[in-house]
Amino acid sequence: MKIQVFNKCVIAFSSITLALNLFAGIPKEVELSKAELQDKIKGGWAGQTIGVTYTKPSEAKFNGTIIQPYVQFEWGEDIVNRFMHNDDIYMDMTFMEVIEREGIDAPAESHALEMAHRDYNLWHANQAARYNILNGIMPPASGNWRNNIHADCIDAQIEADFAGIMSPGMINAATEITDTVSHIMNCGDSYYGAAYVAGMYSQAFVSDDIDFVLNEALKVVPQKSQFHKSMKQVIKWCKLHPDWRDTWFEVQKSDWSQTMHCPQGVFEAFNLDAINNAAYIVIGLYYGEKDFFKTMEISMRCGLDSDCNPSNAAGILGTMIGYSNIPEYWLKPLQKFEDVDLRYTTTSMNRAYALSFKHALQNIEKNGGEVRGDHVLIKYQKPEVLPYEVAFPDIYPVKRYEWKKDKKGKSIRTYGKPVKFTGTGFAISGVVWYNGIWNSKLEVDYVAELEVYIDGKLDTIRKLPAAFHSRATEICLNLELPKGEHELHLKWRNPVDEADIHLWEMIIYSDELLYYKHQ
Repeated sequence: MKIQVFNKCVIAFSSITLALNLFAGIPKEVELSKAELQDKIKGGWAGQTIGVTYTKPSEAKFNGTIIQPYVQFEWGEDIVNRFMHNDDIYMDMTFMEVIEREGIDAPAESHALEMAHRDYNLWHANQAARYNILNGIMPPASGNWRNNIHADCIDAQIEADFAGIMSPGMINAATEITDTVSHIMNCGDSYYGAAYVAGMYSQAFVSDDIDFVLNEALKVVPQKSQFHKSMKQVIKWCKLHPDWRDTWFEVQKSDWSQTMHCPQGVFEAFNLDAINNAAYIVIGLYYGEKDFFKTMEISMRCGLDSDCNPSNAAGILGTMIGYSNIPEYWLKPLQKFEDVDLRYTTTSMNRAYALSFKHALQNIEKNGGEVRGDHVLIKYQKPEVLPYEVAFPDIYPVKRYEWKKDKKGKSIRTYGKPVKFTGTGFAISGVVWYNGIWNSKLEVDYVAELEVYIDGKLDTIRKLPAAFHSRATEICLNLELPKGEHELHLKWRNPVDEADIHLWEMIIYSDELLYYKHQ
């Protein structure tokens, strides 16, 4: 592929040329034909959809272990039809639909209200944000660690594809969109993960050099952040080790490989944190060597969120190589469903291709570029460092107090007695059962009201919907207590015979890692 670069004179553009430009200065303008731009946009959407669909059966089944080669997965029309309707895709489409309705500068509130009221199911940071929004806590507070204990989780990262796809060569335009959307459900390193993913998509439009894309996109992330330090180290390990499994093992040994806050992951192998999973995107892209299958296969076999990571990796590569260069074996089963609207949306793959192309043209012109007949002239953007932010400052898990004895947990009617603990905060996981049911099909109007007393004083009244759609991800939480001994007492204000509040576990947090203290 030949791309023209305009910087006083017109020159041929290739990965070698751009690698030299790392030292000589990045080109100020990049020209693409509309056909090339559209092909790359389609490649980004198709890549991420194939990636998440093919690897969906592996999701969350391999935590802290490599998925061995003898574990194989099928591919074909049945797989696409079954798995393409998932949050990796319909969340992107939701935000894209808001942009289509309100424009590129649509405010965070519009995106937040749209995702909160859609019928689809959400989990972790997305669901915690939905609960916050439905209860009047709007972004960025909805994604702040004080209100969202899943703020470290991967959610914004897996939903950043659309922002990069509509921002070819304009990394700062991509991060501006991720800033708006990502703070709905995340903050800190997970926000940086979203910016990094969107940035890699943006760079993939103008370079076919994987190393350049990995490093240049990282420049938007503050160097003192844990996310930047971690990704920089992963890239170094990739260059050091010929075998991707050795780099995977280095990640597992690192100080940042453990979940520290998500209650489902603390003290467990389960890890939805953005940093570890972003490392697996990097590993897939680096060792995949621009081979479509190899890229998503390696990213998937790293485990953890093993459908989301290859989705991002395959989407970035799909943008780089274009729709027309995705192997027919992978593309053909998807093509049968390109006119099918994804559930909970009014958007099919073909409409997504068209809308992102439309939004990319608008974004190019907004950022000083031009649309010239059958070509576009892109004002290439030098990465600008994002503001520094830290989630969960000096907050670490120290103990797990467990009520869970079976799938239902333990009833607050019996186990609602005071709990004493020492630390600076807590989070209690659990659910509201109604008529013995708790699942995604539960739609009832009942909302339990729970008085939360800390040290004898009413801290908050927690509203707990029984409906799965609007549920709280935690029964209650408070991460800003003074360090010391505390007593927690829960009182159910409006009990009914049909409902019960089941407690699962209580994670206790403090301001230091006790493991390191004892060494």
